[in-house]
Amino acid sequence: MRFGAGFMTRRSAAFGASGAVATSTPTAALAGYDVLRRGGNAADAALAMAACLVVTEPTSNGLGSDLFAIVWDGARLHGLNASGKAPSRLDAKLLRDKGLGSVPLTGWEPVTVPGMVDGWAQISKRFGSLGFVDVLSPAVEMAENGYPVSQVTAGFWANAASRFGSFEGFAKAFMPGGRAPSAGEIFRNGRMAESLRAIGESGGRCFYEGHIADAIARESEKEGGYIRKDDLAAHESEWVDPISVGYKGYDVYEMPPNGQGIVALMALKALEGMGLEKYGYDEPVRINLMADALRLAFADASRHVGDPSFYGAPVGEMLSDGYARARAGLISPGTALRGVGSGLPVEGGTVYLSAADKDGMMVSLIQSNYMGFGSGIVVAEHGISMQNRGAGFSLEKGHPNELRPGKRPYHTIIPGFLMKEGRPIGPFGVMGGDMQPQGHVQLVSAVADLGLDPQSGIDMPRFRASGGLRLHLEKGLAHTKDALAKMGYDVAVEESSAMFGGGQMIMRDYDKGVYVAGTESRKDGLALAF
Repeated sequence: MRFGAGFMTRRSAAFGASGAVATSTPTAALAGYDVLRRGGNAADAALAMAACLVVTEPTSNGLGSDLFAIVWDGARLHGLNASGKAPSRLDAKLLRDKGLGSVPLTGWEPVTVPGMVDGWAQISKRFGSLGFVDVLSPAVEMAENGYPVSQVTAGFWANAASRFGSFEGFAKAFMPGGRAPSAGEIFRNGRMAESLRAIGESGGRCFYEGHIADAIARESEKEGGYIRKDDLAAHESEWVDPISVGYKGYDVYEMPPNGQGIVALMALKALEGMGLEKYGYDEPVRINLMADALRLAFADASRHVGDPSFYGAPVGEMLSDGYARARAGLISPGTALRGVGSGLPVEGGTVYLSAADKDGMMVSLIQSNYMGFGSGIVVAEHGISMQNRGAGFSLEKGHPNELRPGKRPYHTIIPGFLMKEGRPIGPFGVMGGDMQPQGHVQLVSAVADLGLDPQSGIDMPRFRASGGLRLHLEKGLAHTKDALAKMGYDVAVEESSAMFGGGQMIMRDYDKGVYVAGTESRKDGLALAF
């Protein structure tokens, strides 16, 4: 494991023999760390962080979010799909008849049933060692007593205020005094504290069958939305088996469709024999090979990924050796692949966290409102921002991802997990819409091809393919622009790192007997270990 690799690492990795946590705000990371220190396990720590992130990073997730998780329980991996379904009163034809060509990004049309709260309850019930009320208590306290808004979050909050300031519920809940809070300002959310307390005491059922469900349904009906209480009561999270491919001695695990984790797996499988280990992190041909493998994988996912309850994506074929060889055969080192329809989803707002404990349990968890504050709809009396996951549906008649009642949409949020020779190496993830599988591929390659530690792998400069031949580069890759342009790419160097996602990773070093944790320095992240 190499610590640094020719570029400036932004912080040191965290080491600990007894446990580790990593997430995108310091206050949430400290809550998870405290749970581990007082005897909770990795599932308890993950849930404490997840609940705190709803409070401290509302720009990316809220009580109206969806969730996916991968849990290593000490013996095997478990996947949890806690994404919600389209309401029973909404389908693609209804929106097509309104003259729409796509699902709107704001308002009630893109709101699907939020699955995150039930996901929390399912993880706590199956794997937690502390009570549900206990693990949610740090978030209740933060919401009630207030917390200082972190710097990156404040910037996103200000942007959201300019978009949603005219939405009554949003302004009431998230714009005290008529504005977004600034960095370092103490923000309190008493209504959210009350909701979190009730969620803990009811095991999450109040959100789907009780007074919170009543409020959501009432607000939806009043404003011409489609969700009713029967939609909320019908929600069920689903335990599934993660899917995987091998890459350079590692087994890389992702969640199966309706998520886009298969994009990362398809790209890695196509790249397996291309010798990326021969290239430095910033060699143009390395970026070329990875970008085209991802573009091909996105094109396939756009055509085939949907809710498996309605359409069985050919996962086995998409991850087969023969198909990977065929797709790899389309990629030429030094030349951009033309004629690939990427079908990439739009940029999003998400939080990701990792946790590991002294007994070897590890959790990879991601939750999201999709696009920042999501739909802009806020049930203000309970502090609930509603996601806009329905924007991931297609309105194309007969498409595998066509909007239908009771159907889950194509989902961008993807937790990852690494195994090697049958042993768990650890959880990882990179948030940020279509950047997520791209970030997964780049981070896995950093570990497997370049031998980097988690922090160095996260700090490594990134690229982002955004449709067609467009490539965005972080400033650390600016010197590759001309070479990539000569290959045929439309290249832009970005001044800001905001579009390149945010990652967390924990790895088990069996030789030293420690966890090694890294966090996203492009965000307000913190990794802690002991």
